[in-house]
Amino acid sequence: MAVFVVLLAISSFAGITAAAEEDEKLIHVSGTGKVTTSPDVAEISLAVQTEDQDGLFAQQENARRMSECISALKTLGLTDEDIKTTGYSMYSYKTDSDSPFGGEKTVYRVTNTLLVKTTKTDMAGEIIDKAIANGANSVNYVSFTLSDEKSQSLRSEALTKAVTQARLDADSVSAALGVSILGVQSVNVGSSYTPYTYAESNYKSMSMDSAAGTYPTPIQADTVDVTASVSISYIIR
Repeated sequence: MAVFVVLLAISSFAGITAAAEEDEKLIHVSGTGKVTTSPDVAEISLAVQTEDQDGLFAQQENARRMSECISALKTLGLTDEDIKTTGYSMYSYKTDSDSPFGGEKTVYRVTNTLLVKTTKTDMAGEIIDKAIANGANSVNYVSFTLSDEKSQSLRSEALTKAVTQARLDADSVSAALGVSILGVQSVNVGSSYTPYTYAESNYKSMSMDSAAGTYPTPIQADTVDVTASVSISYIIR
């Protein structure tokens, strides 16, 4: 009987607690924080593309030019950690009458693609010039982003701003309604992503001779915005 009474009391208390939670009055608000900064990582996608009716020659010529390209890039202080192969393909196709090889010929095309990822963001243009002058004949894209360390640091700052904004909105709403904020019932933090900004290049599919100019390539990194969002439910009375 004593155990039954205790269980009944616990059950009644749980029911009262659940009812109290259901009766809570809430304000739901969202906040977004943004931090604008300069990128500290540059990514440059380069490629060497060769074509010939002799498949072996096309492959070997591509290998020679890519080797020279990588060696030249290392003279700028880049290392193997900064230079990675991201694609390699070889296929054949039939030419038409406009082809330099003549019509109805089988031509082999070999493409080797590199991604240069470096913290030397101010050297992006110099990296492109060096690669083009030493065998590369295609620049797929140039982008700027943040290192993991900087991205996480700025996301924390953006989250703080998001929470501050959410609280300001909640204070304004509660004041307009004539109620008081007692506390926080729940918080949801939005997902994160690494921001990128892209720069265009006019080097796409240029020949080595035409790229060997005397003007350095100007590449200027734009700023990137690190954003964070939160949704907060405040308990009011």
